[in-house]
Amino acid sequence: MLLLAIDTSGKQGSIALARAGEPVADGGDFEVIETAPLVGGTFSAQLIPQIAELLSSNGFMKTAIGAFAVASGPGSFTGLRIGLAAVKALAEVLGKPIAAVSLLEVCVFASGAQGKVMSALDAGRTEVYVGEYEIPAHAGQVPRERILSRNEFLAQAKGWAVVTPDSALAQAAGAAGLTVSVLAPISAADVGRLGWRKIQSGETVGPDQLEANYIRRTDAEMLEKIGS
Repeated sequence: MLLLAIDTSGKQGSIALARAGEPVADGGDFEVIETAPLVGGTFSAQLIPQIAELLSSNGFMKTAIGAFAVASGPGSFTGLRIGLAAVKALAEVLGKPIAAVSLLEVCVFASGAQGKVMSALDAGRTEVYVGEYEIPAHAGQVPRERILSRNEFLAQAKGWAVVTPDSALAQAAGAAGLTVSVLAPISAADVGRLGWRKIQSGETVGPDQLEANYIRRTDAEMLEKIGS
């Protein structure tokens, strides 16, 4: 099956084309065919032409796509909307399933860490997107994803294995005595790998169900922060 993965969550983005469900050389069933970068600030102008170019240069038509994986958040409001809108349109036309992927979960998946794992992404304004996971997951367990101040993150990460692609966060975590692993920058290929796992387990949505996961503070939390 041909899988198209998209990440437009940050200042820079990417798209990836992969074969999934077929044996590959490393013994797995997922092979990245090609990853193409997207320059931040012009996602809306680039995305569809870049997808067309990626398919064409590898000898595929859009009708060959069997499923989609897309970063649903957290990240840039505008960037996420552009990526999700493109996937919604293509999946609607082609009638194919979508795996909506949390970037915080991608970090945990890419790290290969076990036990109590906390993923962290820079949210700007001295805030941090945080995901708390137990690996392997227990039945019925729901991961917790939220936004914290940097000081809250450093205080609450004690006892967790921290994974992040952000070197500044990693340095701060290390200086605070936390166990931290620095990841390579997350790309659409990583989104595709986790997306394929979700597709295999039936964790897919249709175009009308696909939504962004911004992970912002509630109004009550914002008022509390302002008053403190």
